[in-house]
Amino acid sequence: MTLSIRNQLPGTVTSVTAGEAMASVKVTLAGGQDITAAITTEAVKDLGLAAGSSVKALVKSTEVVLATGPVEGISIRNQLPGSVTEVATGGAMGSVKVSVQGGELTAAITKEAVEELGLSAGTSVVALIKSTEISLASA
Repeated sequence: MTLSIRNQLPGTVTSVTAGEAMASVKVTLAGGQDITAAITTEAVKDLGLAAGSSVKALVKSTEVVLATGPVEGISIRNQLPGSVTEVATGGAMGSVKVSVQGGELTAAITKEAVEELGLSAGTSVVALIKSTEISLASA
């Protein structure tokens, strides 16, 4: 299956905490970073997820937020440090590629944000992703 979701990071499930409708799935990515995905309990069952399962974490580029440093006092727990490798901007939007340990993320942000943050190749950033915006696919 081919997907339009550019951000596909391989990893291994380390734990699953299931609730009545939703589950919290912790994944260690190939680069060693830990992330959390909030998915339905039904999806956990359908995918057969358990500790040790190989997965791909999928994130739409529009759901990746960039900051120029770690952010405290925020509910977003998935914060992946990295370095900008490429920036392309148009009239209103920009596409920013970020190298993180074990892979690459693309963030679709406004041109104004690219300029205000001073993003260019080599800029250190932190990619922030809400757990509800991470989908999992069996690898």
